[in-house]
Amino acid sequence: QNYLDNFWPDLKAAHELFDSIVQARRERESESQENHGKEYPEHLPLEILEAGIKSGRYLQGTLNVNKHRAQLEAFVRLQGFGGKDTG
Repeated sequence: QNYLDNFWPDLKAAHELFDSIVQARRERESESQENHGKEYPEHLPLEILEAGIKSGRYLQGTLNVNKHRAQLEAFVRLQGFGGKDTG
Protein backbone atom coordinates (compact mmCIF):
# COMPACT_ATOMS: atom_id res chain seq x y z
CA GLN A 1 0.00 0.00 0.00
CA ASN A 2 2.80 2.42 0.90
CA TYR A 3 4.64 1.70 -2.34
CA LEU A 4 1.56 2.45 -4.42
CA ASP A 5 0.75 5.55 -2.43
CA ASN A 6 4.28 6.94 -2.67
CA PHE A 7 5.35 5.97 -6.19
CA TRP A 8 2.11 5.44 -8.15
CA PRO A 9 -0.54 7.66 -6.52
CA ASP A 10 -2.38 8.24 -9.81
CA LEU A 11 -2.44 4.64 -11.04
CA LYS A 12 -6.07 3.85 -10.24
CA ALA A 13 -6.03 0.29 -11.65
CA ALA A 14 -3.12 -0.75 -9.41
CA HIS A 15 -4.86 0.64 -6.33
CA GLU A 16 -8.08 -1.20 -7.24
CA LEU A 17 -6.15 -4.43 -7.77
CA PHE A 18 -4.41 -4.05 -4.41
CA ASP A 19 -7.74 -3.44 -2.66
CA SER A 20 -9.20 -6.51 -4.35
CA ILE A 21 -6.28 -8.69 -3.23
CA VAL A 22 -6.55 -7.43 0.35
CA GLN A 23 -10.29 -8.14 0.40
CA ALA A 24 -9.83 -11.67 -1.02
CA ARG A 25 -7.15 -12.40 1.57
CA ARG A 26 -9.41 -11.23 4.41
CA GLU A 27 -12.26 -13.41 3.13
CA ARG A 28 -9.96 -16.43 2.90
CA GLU A 29 -8.67 -15.88 6.44
CA SER A 30 -12.25 -15.54 7.66
CA GLU A 31 -13.26 -18.80 5.93
CA SER A 32 -10.19 -20.55 7.38
CA GLN A 33 -11.20 -19.48 10.88
CA GLU A 34 -14.74 -20.75 10.27
CA ASN A 35 -13.34 -24.12 9.14
CA HIS A 36 -11.12 -24.36 12.24
CA GLY A 37 -7.91 -23.93 10.26
CA LYS A 38 -8.75 -26.49 7.58
CA GLU A 39 -8.18 -25.24 4.07
CA TYR A 40 -10.96 -27.41 2.63
CA PRO A 41 -14.09 -28.44 4.53
CA GLU A 42 -14.70 -32.16 4.91
CA HIS A 43 -17.45 -33.59 2.72
CA LEU A 44 -18.50 -36.31 5.13
CA PRO A 45 -17.49 -36.98 8.72
CA LEU A 46 -14.85 -39.68 9.22
CA GLU A 47 -17.30 -41.96 11.04
CA ILE A 48 -19.67 -42.03 8.06
CA LEU A 49 -16.82 -42.75 5.64
CA GLU A 50 -15.49 -45.61 7.78
CA ALA A 51 -18.96 -47.13 8.12
CA GLY A 52 -19.52 -46.78 4.37
CA ILE A 53 -16.23 -48.53 3.61
CA LYS A 54 -17.06 -51.40 6.00
CA SER A 55 -20.54 -51.83 4.51
CA GLY A 56 -19.26 -51.72 0.93
CA ARG A 57 -21.11 -48.54 0.03
CA TYR A 58 -17.82 -46.68 -0.45
CA LEU A 59 -14.54 -47.95 -1.84
CA GLN A 60 -11.15 -46.96 -0.48
CA GLY A 61 -8.24 -46.38 -2.80
CA THR A 62 -5.25 -44.27 -3.68
CA LEU A 63 -5.43 -41.48 -6.25
CA ASN A 64 -2.39 -41.36 -8.53
CA VAL A 65 -1.94 -38.28 -10.70
CA ASN A 66 0.50 -37.87 -13.60
CA LYS A 67 2.72 -34.98 -12.49
CA HIS A 68 3.38 -33.94 -16.10
CA ARG A 69 -0.26 -34.03 -17.23
CA ALA A 70 -2.12 -33.60 -13.96
CA GLN A 71 -5.29 -32.17 -15.50
CA LEU A 72 -5.54 -34.99 -18.04
CA GLU A 73 -4.22 -38.20 -16.49
CA ALA A 74 -5.01 -39.83 -13.17
CA PHE A 75 -6.20 -43.19 -11.89
CA VAL A 76 -7.41 -44.74 -8.66
CA ARG A 77 -5.84 -47.92 -7.30
CA LEU A 78 -8.52 -49.62 -5.24
CA GLN A 79 -7.54 -51.47 -2.10
CA GLY A 80 -8.52 -55.11 -1.85
CA PHE A 81 -9.00 -55.69 -5.57
CA GLY A 82 -5.83 -57.66 -6.29
CA GLY A 83 -3.87 -54.67 -7.51
CA LYS A 84 -6.12 -53.97 -10.49
CA ASP A 85 -6.37 -50.33 -11.47
CA THR A 86 -9.67 -48.61 -12.06
CA GLY A 87 -9.71 -45.47 -14.20
